[in-house]
Amino acid sequence: MSDDALSRVVREEWGRLVALLLARYRRLDLVEEGLGDAVEAAARTWPAHGVPDNPAGWLNTAASRRVLDRLRAEAMRQRKVPLLVTEAERGQERAGPMADTGDLVEDDLLRLVLMCTHPALASEAASALSLRLVLGVSTYDVARLFLVPEPTMAARITRAKKKIVAAGIPFSMPTSAALPDRLDSVAQTAYLAFTAGYAPGSGADLLRADLAGEGVRLVRVVLAQRPTAPVLVALLALMLLQHSRRDARVGAEGELVLLADQDRSLWHPEEISEALGLLRSLGHIREMSAPALAYLLQARIAAEHATAATADDTRWDRIVGHYDTLLQVMPSPAAQVARAVAVAEDTGPQAGLSALEGVQMPGSHRPASVRAELLVRSGRVAEAEAAYVDAISQCRNETELAHLRGRLAALAPGLRPAEPTARGALAASGDGGQ
Repeated sequence: MSDDALSRVVREEWGRLVALLLARYRRLDLVEEGLGDAVEAAARTWPAHGVPDNPAGWLNTAASRRVLDRLRAEAMRQRKVPLLVTEAERGQERAGPMADTGDLVEDDLLRLVLMCTHPALASEAASALSLRLVLGVSTYDVARLFLVPEPTMAARITRAKKKIVAAGIPFSMPTSAALPDRLDSVAQTAYLAFTAGYAPGSGADLLRADLAGEGVRLVRVVLAQRPTAPVLVALLALMLLQHSRRDARVGAEGELVLLADQDRSLWHPEEISEALGLLRSLGHIREMSAPALAYLLQARIAAEHATAATADDTRWDRIVGHYDTLLQVMPSPAAQVARAVAVAEDTGPQAGLSALEGVQMPGSHRPASVRAELLVRSGRVAEAEAAYVDAISQCRNETELAHLRGRLAALAPGLRPAEPTARGALAASGDGGQ
């Protein structure tokens, strides 16, 4: 139970703890190290002594002690012990370069995200750092979201943190006038968090609705400050349409439930209705940023699924058209794979294979798994087996691994999957998630 409690508090409170400690000590390097040490200490002591009444408070106190220990050690080297310790303990009494007036928003997590999206940091570095610091997403899963090797992402995050410390980048709230310039970066960060929840790269969980829900919450909080920002309106619509299917995505035994096989009565109609209303509100806007337009197109794709009475009623021709536009606005390997799925559903497996040809997604099993399904539908079973083996070798999510292994086993003589099942497997990737 102590392990579960620690995992839960780290997942739910990591960002708030980072924000609280950072506001007090203004040293990102020491804050992250101190909080990491506190979690390690909890893993050692909680099993023996029990979970404290206030787990987050325990971690905050333990991390604070470790930060102060490091400050004292630094002060000893510089012979300035009284001055540095006093400054650390006084916290916000003096307004320094990282001070936060708090006059714009009251959400600690949002404040930390906005701090991490400082213009001095590259967009991808800011998003990666925010995911790591705000939501505690593992470096491996952040790397998977950005389609780069884990060592590359670890180095990128380290460089971003060093730049913040070395350059003295202020971790303070932007002014109301400066906030619009940060909205695209904030939206990207929130959607990456959402994606991490619905496509965890490793572990046993097929999805983490809590993490995805945190991404939705972040967008809602920022949208309350800028209710007509197209990038936030379009992104919230997209998130709600995808999030509305959360209760139908996983079966009673924790298995993956494909889009075509989902019980649509479990979808959340109030969220679908809200999302459709948001999409209608964008109908009069003629100009928007590339990220906003990309979210809008993805939301329209998700809306095609959400408004189809059954899987067979899905308008795949419209979805293909939306992907064609999306690839012009913001091309990506993930969109190419999803378009290949839509082409296969609309035109046939051979057309889908042609659309998939040459698509590369380093570290992702999805191109190989989609190719395997298309090969099955084309009757090329031997090639499909090889593609499944390739997908399995790249997949690190246990639930998806079980699904892929089951599909491979079904290729045994006499057990080849029927057409409807194969179509459902493809539709699982049709809008970025099943």
